[in-house]
Amino acid sequence: MHAPLRAGLAVYNAGRYHAAHDAWEDHWLDLDEGDDERLLHGLIQFTAVVHHGTDGNRSGAEGLAESAEEYLAALPADYRGVNLDDVRSFLARVTADPSAIDWDDPPTLTHEGRVVGYESLGFEASVVAARVLAEAEGYDESVVEDAVTYARRELDDRGEGHFVGQLFAFVQETENRPFVYAHLSNHVERERQKDDDVAGLFDS
Repeated sequence: MHAPLRAGLAVYNAGRYHAAHDAWEDHWLDLDEGDDERLLHGLIQFTAVVHHGTDGNRSGAEGLAESAEEYLAALPADYRGVNLDDVRSFLARVTADPSAIDWDDPPTLTHEGRVVGYESLGFEASVVAARVLAEAEGYDESVVEDAVTYARRELDDRGEGHFVGQLFAFVQETENRPFVYAHLSNHVERERQKDDDVAGLFDS
């Protein structure tokens, strides 16, 4: 729960409202009914409200806001460390009059009192964010998946290495993401070739 929760908060805070729900959706679908399920369901709908509102679809935002309010209504104000009172207040204002909302300034999401940005994500949350951003921005998702595999191998072997650093950079360096991806893709291709060469030794 911790990694996807923080990843989604960071993606949302970066203004990727539509993409943010992808960080939560897989985990949410695996949850049984309960507070965690209501939290993620409510946050997913909240991000859809902001997405529709900032896109000019005020009626779509209004319709989802009431539903999102219902999912979050009974949760404590800081459930799982998220600033839910700010979220619920915003949703109530959308429900009352979506045209009165400053859609250029939606609520910032915090975790345990701090704004969550890409730079504050640990490795596992960065993995979730990298997958979400790769899909949202049209990068080859298999490259990111293999980079995650190689990064985990590095962590198992000796701690942080090249792939770990490149995954962090892919998430954090928003302006340079295409450049970082190109480097990451090249390193993944070289590592794949090494794996194929090793496999070929045992197959021959």
